[in-house]
Amino acid sequence: MTEHTCHELLGDLSEYLDGNLPQTICDEIEQHMADCENCRVVVDTMRKTVDLYHTLPQPDLPDSLRERLYKSFDLGNLKRPSED
Repeated sequence: MTEHTCHELLGDLSEYLDGNLPQTICDEIEQHMADCENCRVVVDTMRKTVDLYHTLPQPDLPDSLRERLYKSFDLGNLKRPSED
């Protein structure tokens, strides 16, 4: 496979791991990984990282820090988790 194809895979990696790509694109990525050990390692590492992240508890942030984060990301209009 070409380096360009490797770059395309990396560009689609998050969507691929989240299951948000059409099956035809997933098939192309899987075919590429069958032939490209470097991309296979990258995908496996990212998948393990995401899985590990999901096993960790969410930190309990103080309201003042949460407000600062919302303001820094311009997310002031989002509801807080306790407001659902």
